[in-house]
Amino acid sequence: MDNNTSNDDNNDAKIDNQPDKAIEEFEQKDQKSAKRRGIYLLPNSLTTGALFAGFYAVIAAMNGQFEGAALAIFIAMILDGLDGRVARMTNTQSDFGAEYDSLSDMISFGIAPALIMYTWSLSTLGKIGWIASFIYVVGAALRLARFNTQVGHADKRYFQGLASPAAAGFLVGFVWLCSENGISGESLSYLVLLFTVGAGLLMVSTVKYRSFKDLDLKNKVPFVSILIMVLIFVSIVYQPPLILFSIFALYTFSGLLGYIIRKFRKLK
Repeated sequence: MDNNTSNDDNNDAKIDNQPDKAIEEFEQKDQKSAKRRGIYLLPNSLTTGALFAGFYAVIAAMNGQFEGAALAIFIAMILDGLDGRVARMTNTQSDFGAEYDSLSDMISFGIAPALIMYTWSLSTLGKIGWIASFIYVVGAALRLARFNTQVGHADKRYFQGLASPAAAGFLVGFVWLCSENGISGESLSYLVLLFTVGAGLLMVSTVKYRSFKDLDLKNKVPFVSILIMVLIFVSIVYQPPLILFSIFALYTFSGLLGYIIRKFRKLK
């Protein structure tokens, strides 16, 4: 009897250990497959380019080259818009790419614009200046975190809050426009303070902005649409600072104006 009991106990122990061994083998296989997968080169290269442009913008601002800094941010916007589309077109989306893109956005459209505004103008205000820059950085970080948690759940037609690339374009477009016309940041420090804090608060607000993701570019459009696009490109090439700042300023204030109109209608 004792021998039979011990054999039964050994068999039960073996059965109990089988699930643990299976889990360990599965985890080892998963780790090996993860190492083999690696990362996709093309979309992540574009993301790296956007990150480099944001980093260069900081270096340029530290050296007083504010026009070059603003231009670098706009280049980062173009690369940031391309990496996601290239990933979808080539079916190379990945969780790594999404996280890497968010980190790149934080540098290029969060930290870099804040440092540009501080170096160009807000440093003259002392403690108030760097606090305003920090408010913008926090707004960008919270905006990106909220966007990542709402992927797949929010209405794709609208952004909740001002998107960080649009906020960056509004601020650095203003810097570029003023630098092009010989206007110093010191003379506009309080206006820059308002713009910087306002952009930071709009990013974490509930104001809705059109995302234009619902536009169907595959269908035919009227011929006049081509002429409008040509005029926009010619205008940008002829006067880049003025046109780019105007575009981002109109977009920034359009959401705020729509929000005020909706609130006013509810009150009536």
